[in-house]
Amino acid sequence: MRQPFPFSAIVGQEEMKQAMILTAIDPGIGGVLVFGDRGTGKSTAVRALAALLPPIQAVESCPVNSPSRDQCPEWAHLTSAAIVTRPTPVVDLPLGVTEDRVVGALDIEKALSSGIKAFEPGLLARANRGYLYIDEVNLLEDHIVDLLLDVAQSGENVVEREGLSIRHPARFVLVGSGNPEEGELRPQLLDRFGLSVEVVSPKDVDTRIEVIRRRDTYETDFETFMEKWRPADAELRDRILAARAHLKTMESSDDVLRDCAELCLALGSDGLRGELTLLKAARALAAFEGADKVNREHVRKVAPSALRHRLRRDPLDEAGSTTRVARVVDEVLGEPA
Repeated sequence: MRQPFPFSAIVGQEEMKQAMILTAIDPGIGGVLVFGDRGTGKSTAVRALAALLPPIQAVESCPVNSPSRDQCPEWAHLTSAAIVTRPTPVVDLPLGVTEDRVVGALDIEKALSSGIKAFEPGLLARANRGYLYIDEVNLLEDHIVDLLLDVAQSGENVVEREGLSIRHPARFVLVGSGNPEEGELRPQLLDRFGLSVEVVSPKDVDTRIEVIRRRDTYETDFETFMEKWRPADAELRDRILAARAHLKTMESSDDVLRDCAELCLALGSDGLRGELTLLKAARALAAFEGADKVNREHVRKVAPSALRHRLRRDPLDEAGSTTRVARVVDEVLGEPA
C-alpha cells in the first residue's frame, strides 16, 4: 500500500494542522471538527497525521489493539498473544453505516455453523487507540450520533443484544469533516469535539500552483517526493513525542486558568467543557513549542479552535464565530505582544 501524502507537505491550512498535532500530543483534548470547502485536504491531513505518528504496540490477534495480553477482552479468542507493531489505526465511519457495523454484533456465520454465540467486533473496536474519521459528519443519522456520544463520553463500547453482553475499550480521537452548507451538526455532538477549524480553498494563484505541483509530484514521482519530505515528517514526529513526554511536567498558573475562565464567560460558552479544552490545548501547544509553562500567548493561539463552536448563536450578530472569538480574545487578553 502506498504511503499517505506527507503531513509536512500539506500547503497552508495551518490552523487545521495545528489542531491535529495538538490532539496527537494529548488525545484527551477530544478530537477535531473540520468544516469547509471540498478538496481542501481534510481527509488527506487525517491520514497523513496517522502515518506520521509512531506505530503502536499491540497483541497480534486482539481485535481492539490491546497493548498487552492481560488487557485483551475476555470474549476475544486469541490465536496469537505475540506483541507486534502496527500503524496507528485510522478507521472511516461511512454515511449510512448500520449500528451493528459500528458497535459489533453476533457473528452469524459461527452461530449458524457451530451454534456458538460469538461476537463480531465493529468499527469502534478497530478504532481503539487510533482515529475514527467521519466525512460529512453533519449528515450522520441521529441514532448513530447518539451512539457515538455515549462511547465518546465513557471510552467504552457496551453491546447488550441477542443474548450477548460485551464490553471493550473504545478510546479514539474523533475527527469529523463536513460542508456547513449541507446541514448543521447537532449541538450535543458539536460539543464533544475538542477543537473546531474552518478551512477554505486558497485564494491566491501561487498557493494553488504549489498545491497542484506537490500533489502531481506525489502521484507521478512518488519515491523522489517522499525522499524529500520524509525528513520533515520525522522531525515533526520527534517533536510530537517530545511534547507528549514534556506534557506531564507542564505547569499552568492561576493566571492562565483565570484567562481561560474569563474568555469562556465573555463568549457565553455553556458549561465548563470550553475552559477545560482551552487549557488542555494551550498546554499541548506549550509542550510542542518546548516552553516550561503555559502562558497567555499559548491560550491566545488556541482560543479560536477551542471555542468557536461553543458560542451561543446570536441572530443579531452578523460577524462570524471566528471574528467574534478574535474580538473577545483581544478584549479579554489585550492586544498580542
